[in-house]
Amino acid sequence: MIQMFLKELDQEAITTRKMLSRIPDDRFDWKPHEKSMDIRSLATHIADLPSWVTMALTTEGLDFAENPYVSPQINTNAELMEFFETSLEKGRTSLTPDKEAKLNEIWTLRNGEQVYSRDTKAEVIRMAYNQIVHHRAQMGVYLRLLNIPIPGSYGPSADEMSF
Repeated sequence: MIQMFLKELDQEAITTRKMLSRIPDDRFDWKPHEKSMDIRSLATHIADLPSWVTMALTTEGLDFAENPYVSPQINTNAELMEFFETSLEKGRTSLTPDKEAKLNEIWTLRNGEQVYSRDTKAEVIRMAYNQIVHHRAQMGVYLRLLNIPIPGSYGPSADEMSF
């Protein structure tokens, strides 16, 4: 499974890199709706998700009550891309053959006494990958609303097609 996870991470990184690279520096505070994340928050979350592979493989879980998430302050596309590449490298270097036996261990996401999920570490890695794809699609909508051409994910986008 480690080799499958590594291959998938590398494949998704290509599309994620293309999507994140389109975000203009002057739009980091924009959001499409009052209940939506701004671009900075969404992009930073997307860029951080590959590091969840490392967290899943090296910890027993995450307790927000003891370790509240503090998002780094990203202000430019260059900072965002550097953060993504660092996160990606963390995830990649954690996917080593010796970690295969850890994939069936249980990992718990909680906030104090409130348990959100208890899953195998393999399931947590899959969830992190699903989150990358899900939030990348959200970012595609954000960019579309800003009239910024979006890259294709699993084939060409409408912006890349000639009609």
